[in-house]
Amino acid sequence: MATGNEQKIANRLSWRLIGPASELSKKQCRLMFSSVGCESDVCLFYVKGEFFAMDARCAHSGGPLCDGDIEDTHGVLQVFCPWHDYDFNLRTGLSGTGLQQQVYEVKLEDGSVYVRHASPLSLQPPSSDHKSKAAV
Repeated sequence: MATGNEQKIANRLSWRLIGPASELSKKQCRLMFSSVGCESDVCLFYVKGEFFAMDARCAHSGGPLCDGDIEDTHGVLQVFCPWHDYDFNLRTGLSGTGLQQQVYEVKLEDGSVYVRHASPLSLQPPSSDHKSKAAV
């Protein structure tokens, strides 16, 4: 059963159109920029014919997971943070270290990829005008 906080988060989640699966499947990982700032950015992984999404910053110390190595370890797909080599299961977000990375539902519909997230996501970085306002 979901806690009150988990239920509030679930109520804010919406399916966000990311783009055509045919194009997104050409790269193993893409950074998706959140409209609310880099703390909410998401990595979209394409591994072994399947899409996965999780927070882009490592739960340990904020390393860029999109730059990490992806490995199949005993049938478990994992991304390894490039900073300290922490591992995260692409399906569950669980790490062998006990940390938990936030994962997001991904669906394919009519040839397009959607990610269920609280804020709009874009494959393009926000404009410099947006960045300067966020820094204020």
